Amino acid sequence: MTWLDSLRGALGGDQGALAGAVAQLLQDSGGLEGLLDKLRQGGLSEAVASWLGSGDKLPVTAEQIESVLGNETIAALAGKAGLDPQQLAAGIADYLPQLVDKLSPDGTLPAGGDDLLGQGLDALKGLFRR
Repeated sequence: MTWLDSLRGALGGDQGALAGAVAQLLQDSGGLEGLLDKLRQGGLSEAVASWLGSGDKLPVTAEQIESVLGNETIAALAGKAGLDPQQLAAGIADYLPQLVDKLSPDGTLPAGGDDLLGQGLDALKGLFRR
């Protein structure tokens, strides 16, 4: 059983599928920093900066997520998770700002490695259980 399977199992249902898809996206993107770099390059630098900062967090839309990550990527992840692509894009748009905020309490992401992966998984579980 992989850590993605563990995450899906721990949460169950659509939330487990969504969390698993977000975790897969992070893994495929080279981690959270890699995903944030893609978002910055896709024109969402201001939003990403707000997620890392201490002030208000700027929202992003499902359409922005699809535009930056690509419809094929979203469709593939959604298919693996058993979700509708729009549902997945909306979930990413909703939860990614919160995930980044939780992982960067001082405004910067901690150094990478297994500890960051563990923190990310714990944060995903916490976000999807609310």
